[in-house]
Amino acid sequence: MLEPAPEGSNVRILLVEDSADMGDAVASKLRLAGHVVEWAQDGEVGAQLALGEPFDAILLDINLPGRDGFSILADLRAARNTTPVLVMTARSEIDDKVSLLDLGADDHIVKPFDLRELEARLRVLMRRPTGAASSIVAIGSLAIDHAAGEARLAGVPLDLSRREFRLLEILTSRLGQLIPKQRLMDQLFSLDEEVSENALELYVSRLRRKLQGAPVTIATARGQGYIARAHEP
Repeated sequence: MLEPAPEGSNVRILLVEDSADMGDAVASKLRLAGHVVEWAQDGEVGAQLALGEPFDAILLDINLPGRDGFSILADLRAARNTTPVLVMTARSEIDDKVSLLDLGADDHIVKPFDLRELEARLRVLMRRPTGAASSIVAIGSLAIDHAAGEARLAGVPLDLSRREFRLLEILTSRLGQLIPKQRLMDQLFSLDEEVSENALELYVSRLRRKLQGAPVTIATARGQGYIARAHEP
């Protein structure tokens, strides 16, 4: 049930996926990129590995034999394990009352997906240091603590909601890059929520107000999306 990983890389990724075709494609792509991939095709095996061994990132399917991905994710976060988790799922598999972000997922990607997009999203997640002692990313006087889910400006905590903090994480993970509105909406809201661009604009507006005086500003690319830029305050 477990695909052994080759030697030669210090970046370890756990892939929990029961589909042989999907798992083989993802594992092959990541290994070609130089990563060590442990591939579990069963939820029980995936849970044991996720909870028992250190990984730099976890790719987690939802519909698995043995245990589903939701329970694995819940147990992982209950154990205070902060390993970044990218959930791979079909829209039809998401219960209408479940928010992946509320369960502790860092990102999700909807099947079928382009392997290049999967790899790009993983790169973003793995830029975040893991572990409580090394989870803080500083942009001038703005400190973003990914493990604690909080941000501080000149040492003073910012009063951010969960989604405002998540929006800050997404935007600052790609400083200077345009992030399309639809991608932000996909990552901020659960898959079944019916939301409009107005909801996203409201969160951006709130975050801008709370970042006043910070060395990060959020620019609007009209009709396209948003760009976070770092600068001297």
